Amino acid sequence: MATLEVQVETWPVRGAFTISRGSRTEAIVLVARLVDGNHEGRGECVPYPRYGESVESVGSQIEGLSGQIASGLDRQGLQGALPPGAARNALDCAFWDLEAKRTGKRMWGLAGLQEPLPVTSAYTLSLDTPDVMRIAASENATRPLLKLKLAGPDDLDRVKAVRDGAPDADLIVDANEGWTAEVYVDLAPKLAALGVKMIEQPLPAADDHALANIERPVPVCADESCHDRASLEGLKGRYDLINIKLDKAGGLTEALALKADAVAMNFGVMVGCMLGTSLSMAPAHIAAQGVDVVDLDGPLLLAEDREPSIRFDGSIVYPPESALWG
Repeated sequence: MATLEVQVETWPVRGAFTISRGSRTEAIVLVARLVDGNHEGRGECVPYPRYGESVESVGSQIEGLSGQIASGLDRQGLQGALPPGAARNALDCAFWDLEAKRTGKRMWGLAGLQEPLPVTSAYTLSLDTPDVMRIAASENATRPLLKLKLAGPDDLDRVKAVRDGAPDADLIVDANEGWTAEVYVDLAPKLAALGVKMIEQPLPAADDHALANIERPVPVCADESCHDRASLEGLKGRYDLINIKLDKAGGLTEALALKADAVAMNFGVMVGCMLGTSLSMAPAHIAAQGVDVVDLDGPLLLAEDREPSIRFDGSIVYPPESALWG
């Protein structure tokens, strides 16, 4: 049994972070704390309006379980107590962290997983004009993998500009549902010629059935179309990879199960993140072991991060220390 505390935190973004749906200058996160005597477990989530979430609604979902948690609700019971989403993610990760702190064991040992290794993350270039994105690419040209946020009629010029600025980097692009099927058909072969390795969520989730009948010269990854294991069956024939985010899946518990099922169904796997701090990246790092694409650069896009933080060496992300999480 544990007592629950919920805190809202605001973290400034370095400059601005822009995607097809708009710009942000701060990341607002919720931190769930489960306190049991001298032990405390923490989990962070990022409410996302695209999925009908707000800070207020997610906070209410979390706080609504306070009584059940005090009466003994555990991580297994949590899976049925809340739907997939940010609220369940914060609590799921807090339960994992609390169990690790109680037992003195690392989370991966408790879960029967191998000790995690460092992973190489993509670095995201915010949506902007081609000239601004060329400069950003040049400043990050030594990073092995750049992710470009795209959204509109100048997208081909944006990719060409980034390729000019970072000729040796691998490129993946993310339209955040910003294209039509016609735009995809026009752009995909041109992006393939520029060496783009993956296109993330080109069409709105409601319209992605069109992908089943379109040639995919570049592998296509489902993001907004993929949440938890219930999503997978409908993605067959439309996507080549799925993007697992803990805030969509509802925590690390579901993310690990989703990853296993996706691999069994021959999907490639990407593990991504919302715009959050190292406390969000720490459990995602566990899910990111052995996947095809890692995108856990959230803290690099913030003006500051919490302490202790997850360690970055360029684009290499190291496993979290126990003082941070797990």
